[in-house]
Amino acid sequence: MSSPKVSVTMPCYNCESTVGAAIESILGQTFDDLELVAVDDGSADNTAEILKEYAARDSRLKPIFLEHQGVVGAANAAINAASGSYIARMDADDMALPERIAKQADLLDCDPHVGLTSCRVGFGGDREKNGGYAHYVDWINTLVDADEISLNRFVEFPFANPSIMMRKELIEKHGPFRDGDFPEDYELVLRWLEAGVRMRKVDEELLIWNDPPDRLSRNHPKYTIEAFYRIKSKYLFNWLRKKLGPSPKVGIIGSGRTSRKRYQMLENLGVETAFYVDVDPRKVGMLIHGKKVLHRNEIPAAGETFLLSYVASWGARDEVAEFLDARGYVMGRDYLLVS
Repeated sequence: MSSPKVSVTMPCYNCESTVGAAIESILGQTFDDLELVAVDDGSADNTAEILKEYAARDSRLKPIFLEHQGVVGAANAAINAASGSYIARMDADDMALPERIAKQADLLDCDPHVGLTSCRVGFGGDREKNGGYAHYVDWINTLVDADEISLNRFVEFPFANPSIMMRKELIEKHGPFRDGDFPEDYELVLRWLEAGVRMRKVDEELLIWNDPPDRLSRNHPKYTIEAFYRIKSKYLFNWLRKKLGPSPKVGIIGSGRTSRKRYQMLENLGVETAFYVDVDPRKVGMLIHGKKVLHRNEIPAAGETFLLSYVASWGARDEVAEFLDARGYVMGRDYLLVS
């Protein structure tokens, strides 16, 4: 038998209550030239038996059974066993809408310059109880085009991980998920973007991204805010050195304690501070480690000093961008939002 065009890879761990629906959402796709490689990562519940039952009914499901390794080990085991030319991710507690695989594969077929694609996603949680997560989903859904994704990659992870699909040859070229004290999906995207891989989304909602209370990103130390900033700072430093030279010097928008703590990770790598920027009159004119706090109306003209905005709140972040754009600054050329 010939290899399928798309391999959907799905790590599974103690997910007996949701894995059946996730499997059915993939096997029920309008695109049927696919396989589903589902890796049971040493589950202690009935997950393995459910995989065996579905595999007996549909040969496109290929189950793999491992001792517990963690999500990176399970995800990479699924990739290693995949035979398709396109590799899609899926989580065992999410739901793919019927045309997800067809439309993502079509994007890769039609645009050979795109190496990784995704889609907009629906938030499958309680917006009142988990407003921050819902707002994050709303934000990633605004990032569709390749330039939008690239320029905003240092704000937060610009994708829902189970929504991505990538070319298998790029995994072989740039490497799969890496394990460490960082979110493995964000690290892969930052690494691939640094290598020049172009990424673009299908501008349709093709996955329901559920938000259960035991979601790994809520409970594991590798997904804390600090972990995200550590890996972000590493790749941001590389980006700044490529743009500004080996000893980059930047102005920092945001002089509060939280902003300074997050920026310090970048500073420790070798970035020099030109000045801080704030609108709080109590801070303007102060010195922080010998660097003056300017009012934002005092910032130099675009092109003189590259700016990084560590202003984190959603509305304020947009307001910073609007202010800088009105002053002739261009995102990516003169400034970046990084928080």
